[in-house]
Amino acid sequence: MADLQDRVRDRLRTVLDPETGRDLLAMGMIYGIQVDEGGHVAVQMTTTTRGCPLADFLRLGVEAALQSLDGVMSVDVQLIWEPAWSPDRMEPL
Repeated sequence: MADLQDRVRDRLRTVLDPETGRDLLAMGMIYGIQVDEGGHVAVQMTTTTRGCPLADFLRLGVEAALQSLDGVMSVDVQLIWEPAWSPDRMEPL
């Protein structure tokens, strides 16, 4: 299961925020990743603002990226707003 967790994290690095060109993990927009033994993946994520017009685009991008990953049986992406995203969450360049 740790292998699948690592592959999920690697795959999330391919989902880019179109405004910055950085991946969602580097942006600090992924708040949680849970992978169970059956290959069910749950992701909690946010956007840079609550009213972000790209929220559905980003959520669907995460779903699509993970659904195509070997060993993933289902994907549930939940948008959350607490804690609010801030630039402090970003990985250093």
